[in-house]
Amino acid sequence: MTGWLTRLLGPEAPGIEQAGPADSAAFCRLHAAAFRRGWSEDEMESLLLDPQVVAHRAVAGRRIEGFILSRRAADEAEILSVTVSSRARGRGIARALLDFHLRRLAGLLVRTVFLEVDEANTPARRLYARAGFEEVGRRQGYYPQASGQASAALVLRRELG
Repeated sequence: MTGWLTRLLGPEAPGIEQAGPADSAAFCRLHAAAFRRGWSEDEMESLLLDPQVVAHRAVAGRRIEGFILSRRAADEAEILSVTVSSRARGRGIARALLDFHLRRLAGLLVRTVFLEVDEANTPARRLYARAGFEEVGRRQGYYPQASGQASAALVLRRELG
């Protein structure tokens, strides 16, 4: 099993760890590279200092290759961002982060998880569908595209317990 995983993810499969405020600069760089409007380092640090925010990072060697953030409210949570570096995409890191994160949320007694995803983001939609998320809403014209048009934000939900 380990040989197969190493071939799939590369020589150094990332470990999934809890993240904290010291990760804000690295998270900010990853987020800015992945999204049209990246979050500032202050915004990221504020999120990572919030006791209701659950954050995990994928680390290979000394490099942070991805992260996931969610905010809890009572027995619900909203995933705020899942981001993987461009050099590490397609290696199962987002799936590993999501699976680990959902287990952690369930352990914190979260029953329902929500998120929004750009309708045009096919890889992310595939990831969430495989993880059991279902569409429960839509915000038309939410995400600006390079073409000048705007795509819909899909609101997804998954029950954990």
